[in-house]
Amino acid sequence: MAMNLRLTPEVTAALQSEAERTGKSQQEIIRDAVAQHLHLVGREAPLTDREQARASGLVRPARVPYRKVTPSLRLPEGMNSLDLLGQEERI
Repeated sequence: MAMNLRLTPEVTAALQSEAERTGKSQQEIIRDAVAQHLHLVGREAPLTDREQARASGLVRPARVPYRKVTPSLRLPEGMNSLDLLGQEERI
């Protein structure tokens, strides 16, 4: 069945990010999510620690959906994060 789905900008950004991260199409991610939500498919892998915590009610989903964060601090030109560590902190 084909359908139109209207998503909020936040959900759209999160879906696009997940598609890029996993290499799956956005349609595939949505189909998998709906099938899992309706308990129509079994899970291929056991629950992750995060999923177990959510399922147990110990952790609740974020109140604000995914949003793109713009860094507010920038390192000076030519400096990287390793330069910020002391010699004893480096591995």
